[in-house]
Amino acid sequence: MSASGRGVRTDGPPSEARSPAPTPLLLQGQEYLFRSKPKCLDFQEQVHRLGMVDDSTDGSPQPCVLVLARAADMEMNELSIALAERGIRMARIDADRCADIPFTVYTDAPLIELDRWLLRPLLVWRRHFELSALPVEPGTLSGAYAVDQWASVANWLTSRSDWGHVNPSRSTAHLDRLTQLSDASAFGLRIPRTAVTTRPGRTRPGGGACIVKTTGRHLLEPRPGVQHGLFPRPLETSRSSDAPEPAPVIVQQYVPSDTELRVFVVGERCIAYQVDKMDPAQLWVDPDAVRVTPTEVPSRLVDKILALTRHWRLQVAAFDLLVTGDDHVFLEVNVNCDWRWFEHRADSTAVSDAVHDWVAHRFRELSGAGKGR
Repeated sequence: MSASGRGVRTDGPPSEARSPAPTPLLLQGQEYLFRSKPKCLDFQEQVHRLGMVDDSTDGSPQPCVLVLARAADMEMNELSIALAERGIRMARIDADRCADIPFTVYTDAPLIELDRWLLRPLLVWRRHFELSALPVEPGTLSGAYAVDQWASVANWLTSRSDWGHVNPSRSTAHLDRLTQLSDASAFGLRIPRTAVTTRPGRTRPGGGACIVKTTGRHLLEPRPGVQHGLFPRPLETSRSSDAPEPAPVIVQQYVPSDTELRVFVVGERCIAYQVDKMDPAQLWVDPDAVRVTPTEVPSRLVDKILALTRHWRLQVAAFDLLVTGDDHVFLEVNVNCDWRWFEHRADSTAVSDAVHDWVAHRFRELSGAGKGR
């Protein structure tokens, strides 16, 4: 050790310079970039903050639907309007706007205080409440502190037993893609042959063409409000090397198909759209070229899908399947499913209408208005 105490070696050959690590496969050629602004677009929040609603009560907490989301979640912004029309209060905590909100949870009672309102959540829905969206400085002690605290509180809010929940987190925390595939196969759905590996260049499930997918989320958010796409891509045999990936990826057998289905489940209803596209990522990188049309779901497929949603305790979700002749191949289920884009392309509001009706009906059940029916 040197006299300065820095541990500098004075003997022996210099260490070899490390070659730069190869770019991970799913970060190559991915050009999708979405900037999410933390601007409040929630109708109910705005009218309450502006004093356009009479909040005078006898001091009793107001029953509400509590949403944990982010400002750009347009499905929840639309739900806020739909619930207001039904006389139902909706409150929200957005991941990208929660760093300085006045917020208190009363642990001995099912109550929260959000800003100046005392609320009693009856139904809680967590959607797109990604901790990477918190407006904190990444890599700092204070940033890590805020993320860790919000992670614990959000997990507790979305699993508390004396509130009702949409897609309760206790049932969805395990729903990684590999669990989805094994469960779907157990319930009688066909799945592609699949491997998980850090060496995709030497892996060929099924022996032919393959698709590479992320084992995690489709959107990566290294900085708050900036999302990068991690979408499925063909595994090009001629260009893939044996270089290891920094984390395991899914390599899946390519299954030729006639078309794709996106099946939205809302309660016990299945609402389906046929999705015609040229490649797996076209939905995000060239959405105008994707054709979406309403379609019917065969009854035998409905039975399997609803059996899976009951098994997973899901109330609102979206299934992606390939259509190969008379057969259907399960790809994945999306719990934080977005439906407005599909509706816009198909000129339909079927999913929105079903979601708004389901949430309102469930709220009234929990408030006691639905008892005795």
